[in-house]
Amino acid sequence: MQRYTVKEAAEYLGVHTDTIYTMVRQKEIPHFRIRRRIMFSKEAIDSWIREQEENNVEARDEQASYQPMTLSYY
Repeated sequence: MQRYTVKEAAEYLGVHTDTIYTMVRQKEIPHFRIRRRIMFSKEAIDSWIREQEENNVEARDEQASYQPMTLSYY
């Protein structure tokens, strides 16, 4: 199993380390701790990315199918 540190996870995802720390604090990204060190499993991160992609596709499809109600005053 491949594991990442915060810095490695940030590089892998293409974001700043501060973003990773924020996501960990808000429990938005799968992680685990070894004492005080925050670690990430590559498999869990890849699975999480797939979930994010699927959620974005579903949200886009819902928006595309949404048709606002038109009101007629006459």
